[in-house]
Amino acid sequence: MPHKKKLPLFPQLKGSSDPEPFYFEKMAAKWGYRNIAGIDEAGRGPLAGPVVAAAVVLPEGVNLEGITDSKKMTEVARNRAFNHLVKSGVWMGIGVASHEEIDQVNILNATLQAMKRAVASLPVEAGFLLVDGINPVPLNIPQKCIKKGDRLCQSISAASVIAKVYRDRIMYSYHERYPLYGFDKNKGYGTREHMGAIRRLGPCPVHRLTFKGVC
Repeated sequence: MPHKKKLPLFPQLKGSSDPEPFYFEKMAAKWGYRNIAGIDEAGRGPLAGPVVAAAVVLPEGVNLEGITDSKKMTEVARNRAFNHLVKSGVWMGIGVASHEEIDQVNILNATLQAMKRAVASLPVEAGFLLVDGINPVPLNIPQKCIKKGDRLCQSISAASVIAKVYRDRIMYSYHERYPLYGFDKNKGYGTREHMGAIRRLGPCPVHRLTFKGVC
């Protein structure tokens, strides 16, 4: 007797509407996976500073109202969401790849290494990964890459907030050391003021020397 065709882990969504809240987490759990971690990063585009990744495992029943793609949230809202997530008891791990590592291995590989470190730093062993974007994390763990996952997947949205706030705090500390570059405002991105400072002063020790516009 022929075997029944195995159903896909994530059936094709119908229509153009976004999935219901926790759709991806629920489907992975339905197939028996536990400790389902959302993965996202912050800082691929800037000219200075590290890239930071976060891995988040959400406890059952956590309230994520108001938490979405961190890029669509104000800084005040992100900081409030960050504090809420910490107080809610979510399991989180953070991974960082420095500007030196970015220059050595390129931004994509550095980002994947940061994601790998974030998963490794979780206080629990991840059983399944939901990853923002199209590039899987180089780990032997079942995973699903989701385009626009920071908007469509709750645990990835939470990870995007954690990664962004953590990285912003690093850039604030760099501003104290190198105040002429305006890292407190631009967070390392190539704003007109930032580019003007690089032209006048040259790069500082935390700039990414392989990025266009830095050297």
